[in-house]
Amino acid sequence: MTCYFGALMFVTGAALAQQPAASANALAPAPAVTAIPPPPAAQAPIVSAPEAPRIAPTLPAGSTANIGWNQPPKWSEVEQKPQYASVPGREMNVLVEPEGHWWRAVRNGPVTFYGGLVLLIVPLLILVFYAVKGSIKLHAAPTGRLIERFNSAERMSHWTMAISFVILAVTGVTTLFGKHVLLPVLGPSAYSWILAVSVPIHNFVGPLFAFSIIVAFFIFVKDNFMSGADFVWLSKFGGMLSDKEVPSGRFNGGEKVWFWLGVVLLGTLVTVSGLIMLFPNWNTARELMAQANLTHAIGAILFASMAFAHIYLGTIGTEGAYKGMREGYVDETWAKEHHALWYDDVKSGKRPGMISGVTQPANGDD
Repeated sequence: MTCYFGALMFVTGAALAQQPAASANALAPAPAVTAIPPPPAAQAPIVSAPEAPRIAPTLPAGSTANIGWNQPPKWSEVEQKPQYASVPGREMNVLVEPEGHWWRAVRNGPVTFYGGLVLLIVPLLILVFYAVKGSIKLHAAPTGRLIERFNSAERMSHWTMAISFVILAVTGVTTLFGKHVLLPVLGPSAYSWILAVSVPIHNFVGPLFAFSIIVAFFIFVKDNFMSGADFVWLSKFGGMLSDKEVPSGRFNGGEKVWFWLGVVLLGTLVTVSGLIMLFPNWNTARELMAQANLTHAIGAILFASMAFAHIYLGTIGTEGAYKGMREGYVDETWAKEHHALWYDDVKSGKRPGMISGVTQPANGDD
């Protein structure tokens, strides 16, 4: 019996001794349990509905469209063949014009480079000639007797053409060479304003210049037909190198070359090409527009180069020439030395004109 109670007390004591440790373990957080993912369930295969047959749209007769199914054509194919376009008109179905690459290379290459050289070299040669030769002076003293050389209509026609030409030359040079000369100096903002003003002025003055050329042709053509004396004048360069003027009519050989080659030929060339670009709504193809642009630039550069010589000889290059076109009258000595054949015709009464003792233009000089 005593042994039984002893054993019971021992077991009870051992249980009480382990109770604090069990309570501490009960207050500690339970360890994290890693969830075991369930085994993947077998997925049923997705069965798509049968695709409806595609029906190509019906194209009108004569259509060149090549309709694909969400497959845009390559750029090489776009350049080589017309595409579909719903807008009627010439070349509306041509998305890329291959001639544009050729135009850009020629305009920004040889036309700009060699054209710029021409416009620099020609004035430079004229300045060298002026520095060596100087102005062509009268050999005899003026008499004070005046001869009418240009009437009011002739002067108005000439100055309209001259002023409009200068405006077109300045704005045209700004447009063609400005990005190489003005843009690096002025910057994009200022240069863009210059172009915004130059282009409209060029476009509006162009038709006025074309009209002035037509009027000038009918006014001056009667006195610009070539004669034997003109070829002699050209062969001797007018006597400008020998100080001995070669006799000529109302216009000498050099002035007649300027009239036919400059005013008539190059003037017509830049006028026609300019009108083609100015009015693209004349159903004009883009290839023709590119050709007109190059023709206009080349013709204008040659025109301006010839104009340099004409302007020089008509102003500081020849004494009294500018006054004759400004006031309409020249001194008798000037007429005798520079246009001896014309002076003889006026003096003999074969040509209209009057030698007077008036030193200023009279009223009604036309």
